[in-house]
Amino acid sequence: RKYAVMKKMISPKDARVTSVAEKQKQKEEEERIKKEEPRQVEQAVSALFFQYNTQLGPPYHVLVDTNFINFSIRKKLEIVRSMMDCLLAKCIPCITDCVMGELERLGSKYKIALKLAKDPRFERIPCNCKGVYADDCITQMAKQWRCFIVATCDKELRGRIRKIPGVPCMFISGYRYTVERMPEAFGAPR
Repeated sequence: RKYAVMKKMISPKDARVTSVAEKQKQKEEEERIKKEEPRQVEQAVSALFFQYNTQLGPPYHVLVDTNFINFSIRKKLEIVRSMMDCLLAKCIPCITDCVMGELERLGSKYKIALKLAKDPRFERIPCNCKGVYADDCITQMAKQWRCFIVATCDKELRGRIRKIPGVPCMFISGYRYTVERMPEAFGAPR
């Protein structure tokens, strides 16, 4: 051992010390701003009676996803007729521009799905989102209007739709369509 050796200390002007102090100041500033600004509370939807959506009525508008069309073709289900069998009422399948764009990007393999989506019985809904992922577009559309039934086979999208109160979700179960969270769906298998 050396005699009278001091332990080395980091100088207070060292970059490692100053970066930690700056992060701490930034964090305190963000917390102060967060406390000062008013909280944003979403306005309650007037169409809901508890979890029951009063806007959903017999010409049902069904927002269709890309994979729902593809699975319907695989299972040899005619979309409009199968929807009517499930809900026992008139159904209008709706397709957003994002879903149509996604079908066009999939190429020649999904040519039949694209042809089916361009059917005049399908209502085309223009959306304001530019090149957004189709699932985000459908979720935003369902949250904004709440007058649609969302038809999808994607489990992740179904999970996102379940979080929106008053919006039922249609999916393929076996060789039939099924609706969840909708009391009037008499034709849907349990």
